[in-house]
Amino acid sequence: MKVAIDIRRMTEFGIGTYIRNVVRTLARLDRDSTYYLIGLPAKVAECGPLPASFHAVPLADRENTLKGNFEFRAIVRRLDCDVVHIPHLFWIPRGLPCPYVVTVHDLLEHMYGAREGSNLRRSLHLQLTRRALHKAARVLAVSQFTKSEIEQTFGIPGERIEVVYNAIDERFLRGHASQSDCDLIAERYQVNYPFILYAGAIRPHKNVVRTIEAFSALKTELEKEGQFPDLKLIIIGDDLSSHPDLRRTVIRSGVQNDVRFLGFVPIEVLRIFYDVAKVFVFPSLYEGFGLPPLEAMAHGTPVVTSNTSSLPEVAGNAAVMVNPENVFEIRRALQKALLDPALRVRMKQRGYEQAQRFSWTISVARILEIYREVAGKAASSGIAAD
Repeated sequence: MKVAIDIRRMTEFGIGTYIRNVVRTLARLDRDSTYYLIGLPAKVAECGPLPASFHAVPLADRENTLKGNFEFRAIVRRLDCDVVHIPHLFWIPRGLPCPYVVTVHDLLEHMYGAREGSNLRRSLHLQLTRRALHKAARVLAVSQFTKSEIEQTFGIPGERIEVVYNAIDERFLRGHASQSDCDLIAERYQVNYPFILYAGAIRPHKNVVRTIEAFSALKTELEKEGQFPDLKLIIIGDDLSSHPDLRRTVIRSGVQNDVRFLGFVPIEVLRIFYDVAKVFVFPSLYEGFGLPPLEAMAHGTPVVTSNTSSLPEVAGNAAVMVNPENVFEIRRALQKALLDPALRVRMKQRGYEQAQRFSWTISVARILEIYREVAGKAASSGIAAD
């Protein structure tokens, strides 16, 4: 079996994590097939050492351009692939010469992104995306929530959509932070105080503004009780310069000295922050899956997250759930997760158990089965993709 995987979006937050872990796990599970990783060869290095059956195929053009997709199609045809895995939702027609499997992480661009552009453009985007999904040999959804949204928004029959969960990167499973780890963040980032942590992309639906407002209210309550006078909020994510509203919120909330934006940090350092944090907060308004709460749980850190979208499905009973639009509910949850010792012990144990329920080995084993089913069906029928 010859499988092509589009890796051009490997540098993105959630999709990149997905591609890297699918490729790494396929390399462990399948030594019989040949894999072509189509994109910039430098990105393949992010997957670590791969067996000789995995080949980097250079393609510099982006996946959202006609030129890039014409070249992608030509490569797949030249390599005579049996199946293609496109690990993200797309709308520009591919016209591939063999069946394809598509992974849908969320419908964010059709929910929040739908407010932008003309009505004609939004309608065209919706119709072409629907066409791409209808023509897929199989649609993979990363949660039951996402599957339901695909059915409702695009009218794809449920039997053609399979839920294959994400899981956390294995590097978050390498035990707790050592003293040298704590010394590293103290020296490199000057972090030597208790903190609440947010980690993830910084976009409007991530609700970081309300997180800051809730933290400000929490500081006021803690001051009344004489608790945690040096508590900080650390925000790890995108470059702050692209989000001036966050800085304005910090100033308006009077927590200029208590909120720190660290930008991007590598996984090896992020795992230390997860481990040392008093509480992890993730009150996102919309998530197709939502990996950060699971990453924090793997370190035994209490989690406060939303009761909306896929997050109850992902967090189970291992987190304090809140209405993400209610700042004071977020504040109360943070205060309880910070100060209630019995709750902290309970959440720590439940968090470990919840993180272990999701496995790349199990998920990718099912993806591999789907590749074989799709390739076998196409070979027996002699039908190629449109």
